[in-house]
Amino acid sequence: MISYVLPTLVGLIILYSAIKRVKIYDCFIDGATASIQLVRSVFPYIAAIFIAITLFKESGLSQKLTALLATPLSYVGIPSELCELIMLTPLSGSGSLALLEDIISTYGADSYIARCACVISGASETVFYISAVYLSECKSKKLSYAIPVALFATFCGTVVACLICRFI
Repeated sequence: MISYVLPTLVGLIILYSAIKRVKIYDCFIDGATASIQLVRSVFPYIAAIFIAITLFKESGLSQKLTALLATPLSYVGIPSELCELIMLTPLSGSGSLALLEDIISTYGADSYIARCACVISGASETVFYISAVYLSECKSKKLSYAIPVALFATFCGTVVACLICRFI
């Protein structure tokens, strides 16, 4: 049944456009042209973020910050095993998923650490990637409040997630 949803939706769109006398192919070409222009305008920002993430991880700064933050984070109820995930999640979605897989295989899917890691990974967003895409389109370069507030909100969500997982 579910396999018919997408073909039915496409069929309904084609039928609706035929009733409204819309030239589907021309609209598709216009959309494809606009998407190429969007990629051209967004790509430099995304490339810069990916380069910064790679430098952050490969320089060893990620591991040093993780070791530095382990003790203070333990005071708010976050296990030290999750420090690297907390550092990586705002930077890289695929990197945090790989780390999440490692956490689950190491500690087991039903452990407190794995449950916290799943909630953190599932409820967080890659702040820097989203900021790069958003700011490339809105042409505003005022990051003085947006990124720190997003990072603080992500941290608060992480603390609350670990607190909730402790009682579940």
